[in-house]
Order: sequence, then structure tokens, then C-alpha cells
Amino acid sequence: MRMHLIQKLELFPDHRVTQMLFKEVKNAAELKKSAMEGKINGALINPTMLVDPFQVLVAANKAVHLEKVEKMKTRTLYSEIIFNLSPTNNISDAFKRFGISDGDDSVLIVMVDSKDESQDVSDIAARVEGRQVPVEELSSLSDHTKIKKLYKVTPQEEKCGSLLDAVVCRMATKDVMTGLLPAPLLFFGHSLNVPFCPLEQFKC
Repeated sequence: MRMHLIQKLELFPDHRVTQMLFKEVKNAAELKKSAMEGKINGALINPTMLVDPFQVLVAANKAVHLEKVEKMKTRTLYSEIIFNLSPTNNISDAFKRFGISDGDDSVLIVMVDSKDESQDVSDIAARVEGRQVPVEELSSLSDHTKIKKLYKVTPQEEKCGSLLDAVVCRMATKDVMTGLLPAPLLFFGHSLNVPFCPLEQFKC
């Protein structure tokens, strides 16, 4: 089974997103420090707050779009990916919830390459003191209780659609509300089935 998950962005075909998942990580503090210093060219994400790799793909797509139109709210593409995972516009809260902490024992590393710039994933993977596992194992780390609370997912929504649908809907409505991003850009043709979005005028 392939350890890395590599996907092209449908709306930006010159870009591809690579995801790598690690468990039993022993140097989260060191990794976080290296990322803050720009020594790791990637987003370090707390996998317990993720439902599915598709959630990251949506966040990365939004980040690339906002970078191109020069409307990012954070300083870098990778910090923008972390911010885009959040259902709110509070940047510090997004990093607190979705970035890694010093004592974390798992991490999802996300990288974005373009045709003009690529990077060696093995070099970044070698920095992690932990066990790399297939990205498909992400769901085994998800803390659904915390995720539902953060995204304010109701029991009614879960009856009509999946938790992933509800989460992506929240991510979408945040930018639709601010007018930064047209809704169709968010979903890559992913079939959403959430009729109870927070915004009455935006039907997921």
C-alpha cells in the first residue's frame, strides 16, 4: 500500500497535494519549531481534528486560489491551509486546534507542489521520528466528539449526510460569507448531502 497520498487539484492542474501520516511521533516539538522557522516546507496538521483526507484537499485548493488572487489571510500557503480547515475566521484559534502541539504523537504533513517547483518528500519524512502509515488510516485517529463540537454538527445533519459533508459545508460557508470564494470552487465534484447548512441561502 502506498504511504503517500498524492492528488492533483482539479481547478489548478499544475499543482498537486501530497499528504503523509505519521504515528508514534516523538519529536513533535522539534518539527513544530522547524516549521515555524521555515525549515520544513509543508503544513503540519493535527490529524485528530480531521475526518478525511478530502478535507485537507479542500483546504489546499482554497489556499492556492487565495494565493493566486492575493487574498490570503495568513503569511504563507501552508499556514493558509491550516487556517482554511477552521470553521471560523480566528487565525490563532485555527492554529491552536489544527496545528500540532509539542506533545502530539501523530502528525499529518501536507505539501503542495507546482510544475515549476517540486520538493523531495523523503527529505521531509526523514525529519520525523515516528512511524509512517498509509494516509487511509487517518480516520482511526479522528476525534469525532471534538470535531462535531467545533463544527457545531447537529444530529439532524448526521441523519441526512456524513460528518465529512457537514465539516466541508462549514469550511465552505466561512468563505462564501466573506465573498472570497465562489462555492463551486470548493468541492471538486464531491457529492455533498447536507441540507441543513448554517446559511439558509447556501445549500450544501
